[in-house]
Amino acid sequence: MPIRHILLAIAVAVVWGLSFIAIRWGVDEVAPLLLTALRYVFAALPAVFLVKRPAVPLRLLVGYGLAIGVGQFGLLFIAVKLGMPAGLGSLVIQLQVFFTIFLAFVFFGERPGWAQLGGAGVALAGIGVIALDRLEGAALLPLLMTIAAAVCWGLGNTAGKKAGRVDMLGLVVWSALVPPIPLLLASLLLDGPGAIPLALEHISWRGIGAIAFMSYVATLFGFGAWAWLLSRYPASQVTPFALFVPVAGIASGALLLGEAITLPEIIGSALVFAGLLINVFGPRLSKRAAA
Repeated sequence: MPIRHILLAIAVAVVWGLSFIAIRWGVDEVAPLLLTALRYVFAALPAVFLVKRPAVPLRLLVGYGLAIGVGQFGLLFIAVKLGMPAGLGSLVIQLQVFFTIFLAFVFFGERPGWAQLGGAGVALAGIGVIALDRLEGAALLPLLMTIAAAVCWGLGNTAGKKAGRVDMLGLVVWSALVPPIPLLLASLLLDGPGAIPLALEHISWRGIGAIAFMSYVATLFGFGAWAWLLSRYPASQVTPFALFVPVAGIASGALLLGEAITLPEIIGSALVFAGLLINVFGPRLSKRAAA
């Protein structure tokens, strides 16, 4: 990967780390499934009138929208509402890296190299160090829901890769039309018809800003750039960059939510960085050594 694409992948990871703060602020004011639906309504409108529909089968478009919009974020927003800390949530959901690499092997025959496996292993050790330090404070149900969200993210990554080299911004925008209806129906069943007027009555400027950040920055920029990278590089080379998300999530949680950073979290974050360095620079160092 050229340096500009490496920087793009890191920028996406930082944005997604910050988005956990927006999720925390959002679910404090709006029911989680309704909040997820609003995220995708604003991500789709008015962009769907400005961006051409990508040349992908309808089933792929719908599958991507359901996996990412309904599965990943519907489950994640509920988990945060139920008490999953923003920093720990940004950490646990990075299990998607390993689900994605496994699914890419199953569906595309991609065999990860030593740098991808070694880097992912080191980064996973870092995640394990942080998780052991923070897992005690998380309830079982939100933890399991976050892991399920990670599985859905892996499925969404696989669908995005299956789309190939199409207009990835178009894929994200048009797939954003899929989640609102099932999410709104689920919200009506679980939260009742009063959830929407209650949210409109009590939402603050912070809540509005959180929805805007999730819709335009995290969804359109983040998933558009991420899907673009996945269409051009092996999943085992792209997805490990998402391991930087918990580093950004934990740091922003400490700064904006007052979540404490412990010594194990610092050690784990250092291991995550080391894993990323192995993943990015390992193949280049091997080629230079061979030369």
